[in-house]
Amino acid sequence: MLTVGSVVLGVANVRRAAAFWTQALGYVPREEMTDDWVVLVPAQGAGVQLSLGLSETPVQEVPRVHLDLYAGDADDQAAEVERLVSLGARHVDWEHYPDDADFVVLADTEGNRFCVIDTGRD
Repeated sequence: MLTVGSVVLGVANVRRAAAFWTQALGYVPREEMTDDWVVLVPAQGAGVQLSLGLSETPVQEVPRVHLDLYAGDADDQAAEVERLVSLGARHVDWEHYPDDADFVVLADTEGNRFCVIDTGRD
């Protein structure tokens, strides 16, 4: 049986992306980082690894795959969005929001889009 070992993001600057994601998720490098690759793991306990690899491929405006980061409720979501933006993320003016969206679309320092989800809704 297979399991997901790592989610891999292509980035233009591995060190800059690693600085963002380690602060955003509380992750640490699994081994010494290079200019073209790093695997980040949770600092405390188990969880999905996040691998960052050097890429020259342009960022997709509507990516086929993205990360969903879960917040506990609307207040937690707002606080996390604010924290992530202070770390270098940016809001994405995304035209596909439903009227009652439970998610906020952000982009990391490399332009990779991800969502912060309010999981407190029924």
